[in-house]
Amino acid sequence: MRTEQYNGSKISLDHIDAPHSDVPPDIEHEGAEGYILDAGLLTHDEGQSNLKLARDGHTVLIPQPSDDPNDPLNWSWWKKHLILISISFIAFLPDFGSAAGAVVLNAQGEEWNMDPNTVNHSQSGNVMMLGIGGYFAIVLSGYFGRLPVVFWFMVFAVWTSIYLTFAPTFNHFMAGRVLNGFFSTVTQGGGLMFIKDLFFFHEHARKINIWSGFYILSPYLGPFAGGFIVNVNSWQWVFGMVAIVTGLAFGLILLVGDETYYNRAIPMEKQPPRGTRIGRFIGTAQWPSRHERTSLWHGCIRFWRVTTRVPVIFMIFFYMCTFAWVIGINTSLTLFLTPSPPAGYGFSTAGVSLFYFTPMIGAVLGELFGHFFNDFLAKRYIRLHNGHFEPEARLVALYVGELFIIPGLIIAGFALYNLWHWAVLAVGWGMFVFGVMISTVVLVAYLLDSYPEASGELAATVNMGRTIGGFVISYFEIEWAQKSGTALSFGIQAAICGTVFLLIITLQLYGRQLRQWSGPLNFHELTG
Repeated sequence: MRTEQYNGSKISLDHIDAPHSDVPPDIEHEGAEGYILDAGLLTHDEGQSNLKLARDGHTVLIPQPSDDPNDPLNWSWWKKHLILISISFIAFLPDFGSAAGAVVLNAQGEEWNMDPNTVNHSQSGNVMMLGIGGYFAIVLSGYFGRLPVVFWFMVFAVWTSIYLTFAPTFNHFMAGRVLNGFFSTVTQGGGLMFIKDLFFFHEHARKINIWSGFYILSPYLGPFAGGFIVNVNSWQWVFGMVAIVTGLAFGLILLVGDETYYNRAIPMEKQPPRGTRIGRFIGTAQWPSRHERTSLWHGCIRFWRVTTRVPVIFMIFFYMCTFAWVIGINTSLTLFLTPSPPAGYGFSTAGVSLFYFTPMIGAVLGELFGHFFNDFLAKRYIRLHNGHFEPEARLVALYVGELFIIPGLIIAGFALYNLWHWAVLAVGWGMFVFGVMISTVVLVAYLLDSYPEASGELAATVNMGRTIGGFVISYFEIEWAQKSGTALSFGIQAAICGTVFLLIITLQLYGRQLRQWSGPLNFHELTG
């Protein structure tokens, strides 16, 4: 029997073509030297002749798909990618709606006779719920199934977005914003589950790139569209736009969505019946087999095990201290763009909206670059290491991200402070967003490679780290920039990004040892 080391535990490769074996199918190839992705390394081992490979004829499929046509790994390319686009579109909604609200604060303050900063508390509450809602979505998905949780969360997301459009008072609006943040974040916090269910290990980075590209772009499209609307219509129409987009996303998941959870510990002939399509949406089809999944209590324990792993702690803290400035810049930029010189750039409301083309271009370029660069790094590492792949190999791409994040913040800060030409500010902001886009994909892919059985918990934890950073910075970014000046405040932000990057260097050098020291997640103890 051939064995390999995974996080300190011996696992047998003789079970590779048995999807219902006791060996966790997602990690069967992560050995002492990393994942084994080249089938040539296994051809001389007894019992490996039935190994399932990718179309290239040598890349090992991880996990090994079953022979069941209902196995999501066996679904058609079109079905997989339509589901990916639908859950990515839903992941687009939370930040889109949250950021769109930033352009209506003055109009709401006038209508309700309130200070705009007080009205902004509704946005802060919305941002915080984006993280909390993700945790609930994952725990509920582990017990009730993926699709019903998305369905019911989206029902309430549509309802609350419509309610915001017609909110008669600030208190009604505040309640609607908080609830909308909680429900609309369902696939922003849980999208990684679908990617893990539908795609093989060697495809993950590219699919994560697509999913994260939607929600990285969304905070800029919200103010871009909302600024034009509030310039010619009442602020209610901005949230009317959010309601329409939310309805479109709901309609798309109704058209193409399906239940992607598949228990590989159960033989094909013993798999529970899938039931009707309507039953899979509302949850009645999954209900009889709920005891074969994770209980609600065990779902909470899974989160505890994930969030206490050292690599997860390092990565989430790094991301929290990096992504916070995305929200910070969004919050404070209008303050410097709209006043007339020498206090600002003198942009009109439409001009501010158009300026949001800058981060959108940065995000798109980052998505395109990351789509190919991450694959290039992975293939190069595998070629140079005799078919093996370590999760830490992905961290090299974070250096590229950091080369744009730090200079981007510094350039943007000095451009705002000295009122350099707006094109210089655009370059700095675009560089920063480009770097954040690259870093987001690498961070998520690294965590998924390290703990593949915790896709949902990892996505929700990353989302929580991101929203905590944005929630905190939204309370003092404007005052900080006004008192200290943007050259100093943005410079300190760049210094913080550079300092927390030491955590990435530590993981690059000692990541495998830290994973082994932290121990395996042992989720199989919590299922059934």
